[in-house]
Amino acid sequence: METRKRKTRSDSLKNRERLIEAAKEVLGSGGPDASLEAVARRAGVGIGTLYRHFPDREALFHAVFSRELEQLADMAEALDDRDDPVETLRGWLHANVALVETKRGMLGALSVVMTEESKQAYAELSNRINAALNRLLSRGVQRGQVRDGVSAEDVLQTMYALCYARPPGQAWRSNVLRLLDIFVDGLRCDREPPQAGRG
Repeated sequence: METRKRKTRSDSLKNRERLIEAAKEVLGSGGPDASLEAVARRAGVGIGTLYRHFPDREALFHAVFSRELEQLADMAEALDDRDDPVETLRGWLHANVALVETKRGMLGALSVVMTEESKQAYAELSNRINAALNRLLSRGVQRGQVRDGVSAEDVLQTMYALCYARPPGQAWRSNVLRLLDIFVDGLRCDREPPQAGRG
């Protein structure tokens, strides 16, 4: 009996993960074919199984978004080991643009509105990301590779401004990444790193 319970629990967790991944792919791209039924089909389960895991559209959205944001936070905290702060930042921002694209697609497909209360639920993850980016920028300044006076908030505000300045479309991601690369290139500088006690 205990073995059967463990197997049932394991199958349930696998179904949940498949549904989250399917929702990211199906709903993240938006469009007329983005529906909960399509998510269930992509995951290989029935619509009833989807609703057992996610009783409403908001629950499904938050499950996908929180997982993606947590992965971005983990990625940001792993940036300390990289040699080139500017290229490291570029790669992380590119990943963040993909998250924004998924988020916009899901919000549109599910008709979900991000409230201030729901945004607060992600405050801890956002704080982790800000702290990690500030460490990366500070290290770049100390090495003489990144211009001084730029904060994580500056970087993220610019990225979101570029993301939301254009309506969704086929060329949306390529246009955003092109402009984002111009911004990131502007962060780079080549100078002697500051020396302690030098005045």
